[in-house]
Amino acid sequence: MKPTEPAIGAPCWAELGTTDVPGSGEFYSALFGWTVSTGSHSDTGGYTLAWLQDLYVASMAPLYAPGQPIAWTVSFAVLDAEVTAARAAEKGGRVLMAPTDIFDSGRFAVLRDPTGAMFSIWQPRTFPGFGLWDEPGAACWAELATRDVPTATAFYQELLGWSISGDPSYPHLSAGDRQFGGIQNMNATGVPEAVTPHWLLYFKVQDTAAKAAQAVELGAQLLAGPFHLPGTGYFATLRDPRGAVFALYQGEGES
Repeated sequence: MKPTEPAIGAPCWAELGTTDVPGSGEFYSALFGWTVSTGSHSDTGGYTLAWLQDLYVASMAPLYAPGQPIAWTVSFAVLDAEVTAARAAEKGGRVLMAPTDIFDSGRFAVLRDPTGAMFSIWQPRTFPGFGLWDEPGAACWAELATRDVPTATAFYQELLGWSISGDPSYPHLSAGDRQFGGIQNMNATGVPEAVTPHWLLYFKVQDTAAKAAQAVELGAQLLAGPFHLPGTGYFATLRDPRGAVFALYQGEGES
């Protein structure tokens, strides 16, 4: 799918914070076929864009804050970053980075929800975000892992206007008519207490088992799977060579 414009409230971008931008670029390029390019302007600070089919799919950047984890961060489109950040704080979230302009591309802020998961918001200007979504090599799903589903659900519904549907054991998330993710109850699924609430980004592939094996050959660690969920598809979760966790998804009947 090629989004023509950001759906307000839905994921619009994914950024990898890493200690090794060139190394991360090599890993994901080999795994997903990305082309990567690092900005030459001194103000970009090593910010690197990745694309497929001449369409932007993700970015990578050096860690910019003390204590920042090596991780993929999901950004959600908003109409006004300033207003949304202020509302997030009022509703129990935290503003980790205040709204900031990125040249004329847009305005972003980094937030933490009341249950502890970090995410970003993006107010697009000249840069709308994903040029490709739900296609092989591109992001296709965003999953919130939390230990307090009711609190998280209420927070995001009020902040970003999401609707919730599907099986209560794994609620599905939608912004308008676009379904984009789900919520995992970390307590119900037995996730160790040491694992903090987080957003997990899924990338679409044509063969989960083969792609997971390739990732391991490239230096990643297999954390879960590959496994089959009948009626849905095939999944695997991995940690990349620098430490960022991500997931793979192959739809049922797709190859």
